[in-house]
Amino acid sequence: MDIIRYRVGDSSAALVGVRDEGQVFGLRGVPSLAALWALPLAEIRQRVRDRQAVPAADITLLPPVDGRTEVWAAGVTYFTSREARVEESERSADVYRQVYDAERPELFFKSAAWRVAGDGQTIAARADSVVDVPEPEVALVINRFGEIAGYTACNDVSSRTIEGENPLYLPQAKVYLGGCALGPAIRPSWEIADPYDLGIELTIRREGAVAWHGQASTASLRRKFDDLVGYLMRADIYPDGVVLATGTCLVPPAPFSLADGDVVTVAVAGVGTLTTAVVRGLDRMREAFGATRRA
Repeated sequence: MDIIRYRVGDSSAALVGVRDEGQVFGLRGVPSLAALWALPLAEIRQRVRDRQAVPAADITLLPPVDGRTEVWAAGVTYFTSREARVEESERSADVYRQVYDAERPELFFKSAAWRVAGDGQTIAARADSVVDVPEPEVALVINRFGEIAGYTACNDVSSRTIEGENPLYLPQAKVYLGGCALGPAIRPSWEIADPYDLGIELTIRREGAVAWHGQASTASLRRKFDDLVGYLMRADIYPDGVVLATGTCLVPPAPFSLADGDVVTVAVAGVGTLTTAVVRGLDRMREAFGATRRA
């Protein structure tokens, strides 16, 4: 079963429901995902059970985040990620070695809900960067009380060029239009038996051929999800919940970079498969973003 955000036919209204064995059900009294994440986990489970069948129609999945729900991310939580950051940063490599071993994790703001791309939509490589990569991650969907309500796939698109110049450039390397994708849906946390045994695959296709492919698992995650959530919730509140990407274990080695026209697939076993197309530069991304919002 998946928790979904969707629209029906040509309607522009965003709805919240569940998809179970191919059938879509609406959730009574749940106007948005943000409203759902404002509830305790026990009540979320009850709302998911209190559902009604949706008449057969064309269903379009929307990015599984809305309202005031923010997207945050954790960095350098896998050894592979640590080594990639060390490789790209000539002058500040020790920063990444230190944070990998430190008690406090690296956490940073990634995206507002309105900026997030969903499955079948578009991501972007920055025009002022030479090396840009997708970063496949398991993202936690957390309610306002700090409880993990679900999991979704995340593509934390990043400029290795910009971050490598100086760690203080991290927001520019990470936060921009086309820099974050989530989806296609949310798998409830109570349906995942072992979140530390989830296979993750990244596939990048270029002109129809596989340009890069990698496989890994959350088994190699250095930190526990509850630990990351605990640090995120220590000194802030998230009234409508928060999504936290938990770091990447697959990074294409330099000088590989995303190119205009690439298709990126992030697959998390038991959670879902997120596929997005790539454009380069703000003008192309603005055009794609506008088209998505008009559709």
